[in-house]
Amino acid sequence: MGGSERTVGGLAGKIAGRLKTAAGAATGNEALEREGRLQDAQADAELEARVQRAEARQREEEAGVVEDKAATQAEAEALRNEVESRQRKEQIERDRRDAEERAAADAAQKKSEAEDRRRAEERAAAGQESQAEQEQIAAAKQSVRLEQEARRAEARADQIDGEGN
Repeated sequence: MGGSERTVGGLAGKIAGRLKTAAGAATGNEALEREGRLQDAQADAELEARVQRAEARQREEEAGVVEDKAATQAEAEALRNEVESRQRKEQIERDRRDAEERAAADAAQKKSEAEDRRRAEERAAAGQESQAEQEQIAAAKQSVRLEQEARRAEARADQIDGEGN
């Protein structure tokens, strides 16, 4: 076999190389034996190169997976932070609304109480005014009665004076 002959790689090349080595050794053809050993070594080198390429691809894929995992974790963390931030803002807003509602309810309660006090004071004042009016009326009636009694007493005194003269 000549040097320009293309050798087959892989498992077929390995088998062919061993056959050539064995045939060359059996026939005493050193060139065929050497060609067989070279083809066997080339097949081993090719197989090793394939293994190394596959391992390199595997490492690249694993590195890609690790990188993707890190990116995914970073994205998940960013999303968690965003969600937590939104939840904190929503809680702050709820707390603010609750505080405003409580303040409005307290103000309404105080206003209602003040209105109730004002009405009670007005009723009390109206009652006192009514009582004062009744007392005034009673005093006026008393005054009229006393005046009438005074006139009658005066008229009797005049009558008595007129009888005694």
